Amino acid sequence: QVQLVESGGDLVQPGGSLRLSCAVSGSIFSIYHMGWYRQAPGKQRDLVATITAGGSTDYADSVKGRFTISRDNAKKTVYLQMDSLKPEDTAVYYCNHKNGVFAWGRGTQVTVSS
Repeated sequence: QVQLVESGGDLVQPGGSLRLSCAVSGSIFSIYHMGWYRQAPGKQRDLVATITAGGSTDYADSVKGRFTISRDNAKKTVYLQMDSLKPEDTAVYYCNHKNGVFAWGRGTQVTVSS
């Protein structure tokens, strides 16, 4: 069973940066297409970035040009570099398969506020 552990969330000022990490258990991580999701209070969980097994990436319009998803197959880890953060980026961030088929982890809280 795949387990997901997100980390790296914090309180940051507008314009700041954070790097989130997601450790993924499972021996065949390299073939998974992965994604980062976020859920703000009172809102649905949205997919914001994806990376295929081959390394192709895609982003929601709201984060395009500011967020970068990457992966390290040797470490079985997915990253989300977040730059030029805005208050509307405040949310709990989760990683999962890009189709959301794994059990969800606890997520990591990102708060953007002055």
